[in-house]
Amino acid sequence: MQDVVEKVYEQVVARNRGEAEFHQAVREVLESLDPVIAKHPHYADNALLERIVEPERQIMFRVPWVDDAGQVHVNRGFRVEFNSALGPYKGGLRFHPSVNVGIIKFLGFEQIFKNALTNQAIGGGKGGSDFDPHGKSDAEVMRFCQSFMTELSRHIGPNTDVPAGDIGVGGREIGYLFGQYKRLRNSYDAGVLTGKGLAWGGSLARTEATGYGTVLFAQSMLATKGETLEGKKIAVSGAGNVAIYAIEKAQQLGAKPITFSDSSGYVVDEAGVDLDLLKQVKEVERGRVADYVSRRPGARLVTEGRPWDVPVDVALPCATQNELDADSAATLLRNGCAVVAEGANMPCTPEAIAAFQAAGILYAPGKASNAGGVATSALEMEQNAGRTRWDFATAEAKLAGIMVDIHDSCVEAAETYGRPGDYVLGANAAGFTRVADVMIAHGIV
Repeated sequence: MQDVVEKVYEQVVARNRGEAEFHQAVREVLESLDPVIAKHPHYADNALLERIVEPERQIMFRVPWVDDAGQVHVNRGFRVEFNSALGPYKGGLRFHPSVNVGIIKFLGFEQIFKNALTNQAIGGGKGGSDFDPHGKSDAEVMRFCQSFMTELSRHIGPNTDVPAGDIGVGGREIGYLFGQYKRLRNSYDAGVLTGKGLAWGGSLARTEATGYGTVLFAQSMLATKGETLEGKKIAVSGAGNVAIYAIEKAQQLGAKPITFSDSSGYVVDEAGVDLDLLKQVKEVERGRVADYVSRRPGARLVTEGRPWDVPVDVALPCATQNELDADSAATLLRNGCAVVAEGANMPCTPEAIAAFQAAGILYAPGKASNAGGVATSALEMEQNAGRTRWDFATAEAKLAGIMVDIHDSCVEAAETYGRPGDYVLGANAAGFTRVADVMIAHGIV
């Protein structure tokens, strides 16, 4: 890294000790900015880099709640409002035991550039709690969400900060959160949360958007080589919304997804994933991937290793951060994988990314390839503001157009800065310059 960029990174590490994921996310962006700063040195003036890596606001709060047995529990809640240069803070809420301030800061930092790439006038933020909704009753989840929103409500609003769902936060949780917000504010601000139910301000295609967008981005990358997804075998990790709807869109485009996973292991279904059964197990029954195997002849559950051990043409990591390491990358490459598009946030380690880039395969970072979810959240905000609702075809067409624009922006930026085909540089440079130009216009704030 150039001296000025290296100095900023060292300051980040010194001021945010123990936050490894945040350090990783910042380093990945800053390393990409070397050619940008070299070509446009004014981006290093007036501590702009120092400002962009520092959240505008960090909120941490206590979340007490009572379980069904009357036992009181205390969790931590977080909201990091990272950058509002382009619009109100926008980013999901994650409920998972691994959540801490470093995780939320890494996600919020990534969100700045992801949101910028959508061109939807939204800033970057993220939030969540170390609460685990798995195994909890609906009543317990409701009481937790009400307590969480009691504090969060004073920090958010349609023109200030608009949370959405993420890992552990689906339609049920968004419903409980919105109900408490409405109760506290005595106001039906539909635009304060996205990922809502269709009957109360939600958008068609929002549930599918992240998974669909990831596959559409992979399709756009393949198009640069004169290829499509037709007939290609795909490994998918995860079994939540992103994974399920990545599988769905891949099947629609003629591909053959053959894996998915959860914390208990991964499933290999060489005949191709039975999407209806997967949806029944994970969305309706809230079951485990083993339940799919028990009802699907020919499918097998693997409890050792990872989905990346299976020979495929395309890999879509859709579970969580740092799930695909250097060893897995080497296995994928050895088995002929030619495309990797991230459906999760930062699922590939730096070593894995370096291996993919060294091999010259098509690799897309999550801030570009999984931006479909937040893009459609912004479309939901647009519908809420106009008190209207689009049909599925309209929402999906808008999503598809946004994903093509993101892809083309990445390609153009990579070429501008001398590294054609480098989607990491392209995504970071395109997102950064959009945010930085507006920060400069707004002055030192």
